[in-house]
Amino acid sequence: MGADVQFRVWDPALSVLVVKDLVAATRMTAQSAMAKALGKKSLREIQGEKLRIGEQLLLDINDMTKSWGLEVDRVELTMEAVLQPPRDALLGPLGAVAPVLEGSPPQLAAHLLNSTPSAPEADSVGTVSEVEPPRRRPSAVELLSAVEPILSEALVSQVGASYQVDIILPGGARSTFFIDLSSGSGRAGCGVPQGSPDVVLEVAEEDLQELMLGELRPLAAYMSGRLRVQGDLQLALRLEELFKAVKLHR
Repeated sequence: MGADVQFRVWDPALSVLVVKDLVAATRMTAQSAMAKALGKKSLREIQGEKLRIGEQLLLDINDMTKSWGLEVDRVELTMEAVLQPPRDALLGPLGAVAPVLEGSPPQLAAHLLNSTPSAPEADSVGTVSEVEPPRRRPSAVELLSAVEPILSEALVSQVGASYQVDIILPGGARSTFFIDLSSGSGRAGCGVPQGSPDVVLEVAEEDLQELMLGELRPLAAYMSGRLRVQGDLQLALRLEELFKAVKLHR
């Protein structure tokens, strides 16, 4: 059992002043969080709850690393390397059999996390034949108005919560929208939702634009103070599924 942990440094000064070896400290924090989360679970249970466990690990690790100027963007549990090693790797020189990894999930997690990480893939670079004129950036109100047509039962099943979004406009005025993804095909519109929302969000219009265009992730906005959350943080982070749908339909 192992994990792929993707992180970024958002405050280089803190990352140097607070910890001596940022990578080693992050690895040890991830190992500790995995040992705590997986210690009493069987491989079958881990496989069935892999996504939920990954989300919880993301929050647990970020609770420790945010004071270092570091943000973890993704934690994905990996089991294939232990459960089904490649056939070509079973035989070494002169037919020697490669050693088999054994131990509890935390021990296996520590083994894989301590192994040398593979080099990240290079970003793909595309080319364009013509330079298009810059598009006008849609306002937050325009983006929120485009939400209702893309709501669906599938999105409701992914999110399962209702939200009140309080937008701080450039002049200091405020505008309120609601997004209800708790039942049916979902609803969205101006004003406050019917009944009490599960989460109340407060965000500046410029930051909301970046969130809805996929330029800013909800966790990064929350960690940097650009997104204020009243209610369950995990439910607030699920709203990223809606932002992804908005970006796809633009």
